[in-house]
Amino acid sequence: MALSTAQRVADQLRDRIQGGGLPPGTQLSEEALGRDLGVSRNTLREAFRLLIHESLVVHRLNRGVFVRVLEPADVTDVYRVRAALETAGVRAAERAAWPLRRAVAEAVDRGERAAARGDWREVGSADLRFHRALAALAGSPRIDSAMDRLLAELRLAFHAMPSPRRFHEPFLPRNRALAGLLERGEHGRAEAELLTYLDDARQLILDAMRETSS
Repeated sequence: MALSTAQRVADQLRDRIQGGGLPPGTQLSEEALGRDLGVSRNTLREAFRLLIHESLVVHRLNRGVFVRVLEPADVTDVYRVRAALETAGVRAAERAAWPLRRAVAEAVDRGERAAARGDWREVGSADLRFHRALAALAGSPRIDSAMDRLLAELRLAFHAMPSPRRFHEPFLPRNRALAGLLERGEHGRAEAELLTYLDDARQLILDAMRETSS
C-alpha cells in the first residue's frame, strides 16, 4: 500500500527527530516546514497528528506544535519496551538471516568510526541503529516499526545528557562485546548483558534529568 503524502512527511520529521536535528522543545513551524518539504499546511497538520499519536510531538493550545520533552516516567517506559523488543531479537538471533546478523556488526563498526573522528552525534545515531538491528533479528515487521517509533523517542531522551561523549563512549565496547556474544552463539549471556546494559543506560539518563531539575 502506497504511503500518503502526510505519512511520508511524518516519516521525514521522525527521521529528523531520531537524527537529532529536531531536539526536544523545538517548535515546528508550519510555514517553514511547508517551504522546506514542499507540502501544504493541511498535509503538515495531518503529519503532526500522526506524530502526536506516536508521542513524538505535542500540540499546545494557542502556541503550536512542539517536539516533546520527555519526563522520567517516559524514559522508564521507553526502556521497558526496549527491553521487550530487543531481547526478542536476541532470542531469535540463531535463526536470523545473515543480512540481519551482519547489520548488528555494521552498526558497531559505524559507531567506532564516528568515535574515532570525534563525531559524537553520529555515535548516538549509530548506537540507535545497533539497537534497532538487535530487535530486527526477530524478523518481525511489526517489531521493526515499533522500534522506529521508540528510537525516535529515545533520541529525545539522549538530549537530557550534558555530554554526548560521556554518555556514549562507555557503551561502545559494550556494543562490541554484545555483538561478539551473538556471533559466538552465546545468546543467553547476550540477553543478560543486554538487560544490564539497558538498566545502566536508563539510570544514567534518569540521573541526568534529576540533576537538571534540582
